[in-house]
Amino acid sequence: MKLLITGIHGFVGSNMVAALSGRHEIYGLDIVAPDKEGVVKTFSWDDLDAGRVPDVDAIIHLAGKAHDTKNKSQADVYFKINTGLTQKIYDYFLQSPARKFIFFSSVKAAADSVEGDILDENITPKPIGPYGESKIRAEEYIRGRWDVDGKATYIFRPCMIHGPGNKGNLNLLHAVIRRGIPWPLGAFDNSRSFTSVDNLTFIMGRLLDSDAPTGIYNIGDDTPMSTNELIRTMCAAMEKKPRIWHITPGLVRFMASTGTLLHLPLNKERLRKLTENYVVDNSKIKRALGIDRLPVTSAEGITRTIRSFAAEKK
Repeated sequence: MKLLITGIHGFVGSNMVAALSGRHEIYGLDIVAPDKEGVVKTFSWDDLDAGRVPDVDAIIHLAGKAHDTKNKSQADVYFKINTGLTQKIYDYFLQSPARKFIFFSSVKAAADSVEGDILDENITPKPIGPYGESKIRAEEYIRGRWDVDGKATYIFRPCMIHGPGNKGNLNLLHAVIRRGIPWPLGAFDNSRSFTSVDNLTFIMGRLLDSDAPTGIYNIGDDTPMSTNELIRTMCAAMEKKPRIWHITPGLVRFMASTGTLLHLPLNKERLRKLTENYVVDNSKIKRALGIDRLPVTSAEGITRTIRSFAAEKK
């Protein structure tokens, strides 16, 4: 197939090219256009407007404004990129001969926190903040137009993606562990879903070859991990002894309440984020593609990610 991948030079895009270029002819659409192995040519958004982008069979829309955990980005930037660019490329898809469109949204478009045991696709979306709100606005635009004969549209909602080249929150936790700083929240037992980029590219390869129905699909590894398990896995990959402190939860909550009053780094909201459950149901995409189990466990993916950090430093 001929594929057009937006945001092709990013973390997910680079992994997607590495996984798919052996079987498909790949073109890019991005704000930068360096030569990239496995990519025939990368075009600009101006090229798209001018009709210089070749016809393709499928469009994978990765380009977007990532979630800024430091909350320094202006809200309108999220809507300009996450909503506006999605509208632009989806309008292009509808007028083009392409038969498949895959939009990378986020679980944060559905819920900032999971109410109940597990998050599935039937939830009524309640995003909080401009990142999730801009993603759900893009989803709504697509869903209002996706009933077109001969075309299939897929909205992917991945949870936190990890893998070589990752630049997100996992890097921050890796830096903490590398410096020997103890994890003080070991007494909290939580469970969170992650997405190995290897599982993501595996799903994409199967989807391109399938007749899966148009729809919204959660993307995540098969088995969630607790934060304590995550730290132990990372330490094992780094050949370090895990330093996990089990401070009484009541004392930690008191410290977080004080931090809220005094505007300290550990506050009630940050404590909730660090210790909450966020488990995602991935059964719908597996049923659609006839997959029993995904090839990579979260522990295997995390190990590969952490070892890639060490390789990058060398």
